[in-house]
Amino acid sequence: MNGNLKLAVQKKGRLTEKSLELLRHCGMEIENYSERLVVTVRNFPMDILFLRDDDIPEYVQDGVADIGIVGENVIYEKQSKTDTMEKLGFGKCSLQLAYPENKELKTLGDVNGKIIATTYPKILKDFLNKNNLDAKIIELSGSVEIAPSLGIADLICDIVSTGNTLMMNKLKKSFKVFDSEAVMISSSNANSKNEILNDLLGRIRSVLKARSSKYLMMNIPKNSLDEIIRIIPSLKSPTVLHLADEHLLAVHAVIPSDTFWQIFGELKSAGASGILLLPIENMIL
Repeated sequence: MNGNLKLAVQKKGRLTEKSLELLRHCGMEIENYSERLVVTVRNFPMDILFLRDDDIPEYVQDGVADIGIVGENVIYEKQSKTDTMEKLGFGKCSLQLAYPENKELKTLGDVNGKIIATTYPKILKDFLNKNNLDAKIIELSGSVEIAPSLGIADLICDIVSTGNTLMMNKLKKSFKVFDSEAVMISSSNANSKNEILNDLLGRIRSVLKARSSKYLMMNIPKNSLDEIIRIIPSLKSPTVLHLADEHLLAVHAVIPSDTFWQIFGELKSAGASGILLLPIENMIL
């Protein structure tokens, strides 16, 4: 054992590149893993294990990996004994019921008596029980979308992100069963490597905070300062700078990304000009 923190990520799939991208934004140098199952980060005491996403919760639960990045849907389905440390803001999707385009599913009650194919029987069963529905569940390991056309099932319950796969198979999504996104999970073994883990979490939280924020810069009339400060949903007190023109001030602030266009009109009305909105790579609070 080299004492490194061991992180399990999906070997190949929708979370792989986003997981590695997050780590690289945390300043980690990761070589091209290609077909390798384990890669050691060059400049951080961590080994990355590339696994099937379905196996990640069990590997973390059993302590083979200290931490893992995996979808919430997989954790719930596997009922693993792990702790969720951080939601990572990518890999967002939902598990939904879908049915053939030439059929109708107007209410949840229409599910009664139907046959539903899925790779997530546990999640689906809990959903049916919660809504007092009676339907037969058929568990498939893959290619769930073709089940209705083969006459195996009336409906499917599967992961939907863009919906393109459903359209290709002439299916329509209907009721949402479960929401999911990528999260970081840990095992009890990770506690023995707290210093490394806390360093990693600090970097990740810095990147996630930066992604949800923007750096706002603008010039304003000096007499509009109080109004501008009222308008800006700044994370901290904005920076105010004097300019060569004694009637103007420069205001800099970090704001939540999704609020800019909500306040843009108010800023213009208050006299703001030369407005710049810039991305932030990392942010330490």
